[in-house]
Amino acid sequence: MKVTGLALVPPPSAADLPKVTPELLASVLARYSRSNEGIHAILEKVDPADPDASIDRILKFVDYGHASIGGLTGGLAIALDDISMWLAYKLFEIAQMADGQESSTRYITMNADNLPSAAEIGIPEDLAPRWQALMAKSFAAYNSEYSRLDALGVAEPDRVRVPVNAKPAVVTRIRKNYALDRARYFIPLATRTNVGLVQSSRMWANTVKHLDSMPHPEARAAAGLIRRELMKISPRLMRHSSAEKSYQQQAQQELDASLRLGLARLSTKPLADDVWVHVDRSTPPFLSEEQPLAEALRHRANRYGYQGTATRRMRVNFAWNNMAIAELRDLNRHRTGHRYTPLIQAGFYLPPEITHAAHQELLDEQAALTKELMQRGSSAYVYSLLLGAQTPFEHSTHADKFIYEAELRTGMGAHYRYADHLSAVLKAFFAQVPEARQWVVEGTAEPE
Repeated sequence: MKVTGLALVPPPSAADLPKVTPELLASVLARYSRSNEGIHAILEKVDPADPDASIDRILKFVDYGHASIGGLTGGLAIALDDISMWLAYKLFEIAQMADGQESSTRYITMNADNLPSAAEIGIPEDLAPRWQALMAKSFAAYNSEYSRLDALGVAEPDRVRVPVNAKPAVVTRIRKNYALDRARYFIPLATRTNVGLVQSSRMWANTVKHLDSMPHPEARAAAGLIRRELMKISPRLMRHSSAEKSYQQQAQQELDASLRLGLARLSTKPLADDVWVHVDRSTPPFLSEEQPLAEALRHRANRYGYQGTATRRMRVNFAWNNMAIAELRDLNRHRTGHRYTPLIQAGFYLPPEITHAAHQELLDEQAALTKELMQRGSSAYVYSLLLGAQTPFEHSTHADKFIYEAELRTGMGAHYRYADHLSAVLKAFFAQVPEARQWVVEGTAEPE
């Protein structure tokens, strides 16, 4: 694992702008909130040759809360190389205010060399050979199915949807994506990937504190590396990023719940689709006048258009019983509201082009190792999961954000399984909010 901080500096053309460190920026803006002098008057008191002294002088003037100024540091960028897909998923779950990107499964190495060591992620020593052998077999299944499906796309081009009059290079790309997107369910969740996140010092401190409080060795190691990197940029604020009892207790309780549910529901059989949607349109009696829903939606040119109060005030909770981790990794990145999953294997999804029977021996072996790790109470069970493992997933947000997600994940270029999941949720949403049907654009996931 490698962590790198990326500092932002003004461009050469902005030579007349004040050059401040993230903590100096935060302290100046904090002082600004307790003054009517204006920002230039405050900046004149800053000594550019000794910004640390200026920060200390300002912060000692009034007892500023560290959290209240931590959010004023601007975007601090951190790149994390060679972390597991599980840790990448967890970072996006924790860092809900971050902007970020993760390496696509279409571009990372797919073999057993691209895994952390068993010791790094807490696999018990006596199970390490068994885990390593399982991971090798999983990658072999992925590569075998990818090759077979790619060849099938060549032999039977009609099975791959391509745009009309597409150029040969586009046809080749879409055919390969067809194979990759269906073979990916054999990819281990332990596979190494890369993640870049940008967020304020306040949110980084919370993220690192959360990671440092988890029982997973990889999470705690990442916390130490991120903290060390950010101490170079925001040392005072990162002092508030160590493990803390409330975080530790909740992390342990969530792990205990996952172990109970995981052992009770562990299965390699495909889990049938089921969705749950709850819409709350209630408003306070003194603010009960509601905009017609059509007026909230009909003025948009596309999904990026601004929606009205009718949808922005409407709460929507939606959940799937069978979200494969392959899809969960992306749907988890819709930042608004709260997302929750016990991250278990209640079933195993494979697309229609791949038969379970052909890989049942591998799936049985994988389930047996997962069960063994869970019975031992090991947090490392997550590293025995493959991307085809199906888990319950819940997201609570507001209707405007839900509608954006539904239109995006059924729209042009959307993965076929995203479209299945979101279409099912939309159907349940329309049953409760029928007047939205006319204005919400459900796509057909046509290739780009």
